[in-house]
Amino acid sequence: MKTTIKEYQKHNSFVQFSSNFEKKLDSTLFRINKIIKDSKYLNQVEKKYSSLVTSIERDLFLKKDEKKSKDFSLSQHVVDEIGTLENEEILKYLIHRYRYEVFPEKQILDNYPPYLQIEPSSICNYRCVFCFETDKTFTNKKNGFMGTMKLELFKDIIDQAENNVEFISIASRGEPLVSKDIDKMLEYTTDKFLNLKINTNASLLNEKAIHAILSGGVKTVVFSADAADKELYAKLRVNGNLDTILRNIENFNKIKETKYSEKKIITRVSGVKVDNNQDIESMQNLWKNLVDQVAFVDYNPWENVYGREHNSVIKPCSDLWRRMFIWWDGKINPCDTDYKSFLSVGNFKELGISKSWKSNIYQSYRENHKAGDRKVLTPCKSCVVT
Repeated sequence: MKTTIKEYQKHNSFVQFSSNFEKKLDSTLFRINKIIKDSKYLNQVEKKYSSLVTSIERDLFLKKDEKKSKDFSLSQHVVDEIGTLENEEILKYLIHRYRYEVFPEKQILDNYPPYLQIEPSSICNYRCVFCFETDKTFTNKKNGFMGTMKLELFKDIIDQAENNVEFISIASRGEPLVSKDIDKMLEYTTDKFLNLKINTNASLLNEKAIHAILSGGVKTVVFSADAADKELYAKLRVNGNLDTILRNIENFNKIKETKYSEKKIITRVSGVKVDNNQDIESMQNLWKNLVDQVAFVDYNPWENVYGREHNSVIKPCSDLWRRMFIWWDGKINPCDTDYKSFLSVGNFKELGISKSWKSNIYQSYRENHKAGDRKVLTPCKSCVVT
């Protein structure tokens, strides 16, 4: 029997976000306005994206009395990301951000995904209550889902992504710092992407990992934490200890200040909102002196997606036009809600990024979603992400 379930908008899923946004937005727009009118920067834009600059300018500087609705605007974390960039990088960043924000809404397919998530490890040392790592059929090593990516495979992925995909996440189903090659991986990403993000629970954030993050290509580091209270933290992030996390992040900041003071990197604590006792004020009070941003995202019930009843969601999933996932073994997947890879379109080693992204099987998933026919796909028929 089908049940009606609220849709989950994964994109821009922050429900509470704390940073000095209002103070930064006006100065950021002023800076963009100067750059977008300067032929020196305009001449650096790829010809195929020149029309996007016009669209970006129209949306960002639309007069209040004009009736046209905006397709594109600057969110809080985007303003912070722009603040880390040189003037020469701004238009390129905005173009690729437009691809990430607007192309999925208009179902425009480019040669490469706007966003790529690379999984160094599917293994995690935590068993968070809201995560699919609690699924023992997934974490059972005999079932083949657990592993860590080989360095050469990672380098091959980065080589294909460079100059084609500008937004990269080093994380997916597992904890990336589990990988013994994470330092070499991050070193290989240096100066290659406009924004490269790593998500970590920070439990394995030792000095080696800290130096790897700060010396490599990381532009945003997200420490995943959901509470300011030790007991609640341990309840949500099973196997975790809040005191350990605090010490590790304090050490991260100490090393950054003493060894990498010129490094432009954004730090964020981001939690999943699953308990009524979680609140942004207590999170802000605990973390505000340790990180640049504090955020909550809405809970998405993905940890049991294969066991849930079919639902009535028919809106297409925007991730089919927004991002691609590459697992530790090279398997390519259109989403991480499908953590067992029912929808895998193939392997990077055979197809590569662009061919996979435009492949017939990937396109068939898009057509199913566009037709309101998610019910023919597993786990799309039980998923609420749009």
